[in-house]
Amino acid sequence: MTTTLNANTVLETAVAAVDAKKANNIVALDMREVSLMADYFVIADAASTRQVQAIATEVKDKIEAAGGEVRFTEGFREGQWVLMDLGDVIVHIFDTGSRDFYNLERLWHDAPYVDLTSLLVED
Repeated sequence: MTTTLNANTVLETAVAAVDAKKANNIVALDMREVSLMADYFVIADAASTRQVQAIATEVKDKIEAAGGEVRFTEGFREGQWVLMDLGDVIVHIFDTGSRDFYNLERLWHDAPYVDLTSLLVED
């Protein structure tokens, strides 16, 4: 039986999972005032397709372990841009070249950044 997690718990769980697999340039955008799609976007990149897939798998495992669900995943096989719909949180995991090309932060420039300093582990 799946329980409903609040958006902040989903955000924190997803960010921790992305960070645990050593993703690069992890950011979260607060989408509540600029889009009806989701409360938050998490955006990160990785150097290889294999690492992109490993990050996506970690997000899925950690969200499900916390009692949440992954509603939809797109792009896992290709590993260039994996989009994961976690309900109130959308996770975008790119390979580095694709992230530079699509530049979601510029596209959604009206969305404020979420302070992740308390969630990210320093190397």
